Amino acid sequence: MKIIFSQAAKDKLLPKLENGSAQLKLLYDTEGCGCVVSGVPALQLVSEPGPDDREGEGELPFLFEPRHEVFFEPVLKIDYDTVKEQFSLKSDQQIYTNHLRLIPRSAGCELP
Repeated sequence: MKIIFSQAAKDKLLPKLENGSAQLKLLYDTEGCGCVVSGVPALQLVSEPGPDDREGEGELPFLFEPRHEVFFEPVLKIDYDTVKEQFSLKSDQQIYTNHLRLIPRSAGCELP
């Protein structure tokens, strides 16, 4: 899996990653969705990789779980809208979400 980050997304994410205490993870959150195909993509800051995490390709390092790879295209794009203050996740074929959440590490337990 590869993610191309826009300059605006890099500008927003780099300060959260630069001291090395956090890593970026692309999630496919199915909690409360009722069905695995109704999941919602999100970004999460994690302290360390989970046992099933793999590193993806990109200008910024990120983790993902291979079991969720089927829900995404091989090349994704993450942008940040500075006016709306929100991330988006897209590919050349579709928009996954214009409201990609960034879940901080302090949000309690890390999602599976």
